[in-house]
Amino acid sequence: MSFAKLEFFNPFSRSIKDRTAFNMLLRAIERGDINGARNLFEASSGNTSISLAALSNVFGIKFRAYLPKPTPKATRVLLRVLGAKVVVTEFETIDTEMVEFVKKEARKARAANLNQFENDDNFDVHYRVTAREIEEQLRSIGKKPDVLIAGIGTSGHIAGIAKYLKERYDTRIVGVVPARGEKIPGIKRLETGQKWYSLVKIDRVVEVTRSEAIEGSIDIARRDGLLIGLSSGAVAKAYERVSEEFGEGTYVLIFPDDGFKYVEVFEGYLGMT
Repeated sequence: MSFAKLEFFNPFSRSIKDRTAFNMLLRAIERGDINGARNLFEASSGNTSISLAALSNVFGIKFRAYLPKPTPKATRVLLRVLGAKVVVTEFETIDTEMVEFVKKEARKARAANLNQFENDDNFDVHYRVTAREIEEQLRSIGKKPDVLIAGIGTSGHIAGIAKYLKERYDTRIVGVVPARGEKIPGIKRLETGQKWYSLVKIDRVVEVTRSEAIEGSIDIARRDGLLIGLSSGAVAKAYERVSEEFGEGTYVLIFPDDGFKYVEVFEGYLGMT
């Protein structure tokens, strides 16, 4: 039996990154890390930047998003609707070099940089909140998590949830990454470096191609009527593989966002351009 946690019900970015952005921003404000200029810079390929742009408006902070070159047009448009300053860099992906570049830009401008890739408030919110939600939701129907399947991006949500579940259950953890040479928004290969990946035992890592991720999203749309994003489609494809190997049990799939930001990707794949 499988259950998908639909993180697109979060209101600001329609993604799991609302949890990360809210916790990082709130903790930074409490610590006094947001300086007097009240400017905030962040490197993000999409959802975190959208969430921070929205929340910055709520807290009266000016936000600047640094995006890798391949960022979808929809993300750039939504950021501008939210009033964020958008900087599209020449970086093809968010790696250590791009993270360090944004850190330097923030220091030069005397702006805050929450840095979702190294900020423990990212991991913390998933350990304290997201994982407990999953536990409570399963417990309410008399189930326990046998297998968790989640994408590996910053590693914040997979590591935070996995640590909580591993401490309490015999849960097997499956991480999903792009195949070599492939790019899937929201997830990254392990060689790009993830801070929290080593905190827990990931039992299996599944590689998925971009085409398979798109197919996974389309399969779910046509079977279950849910419009899910590409990293969610990758998770769905990984589930197909590991469920055959692992057999019966309660599977929890994390679907980080919906499909509306990826209309151009679907358009190209379906040959509608």
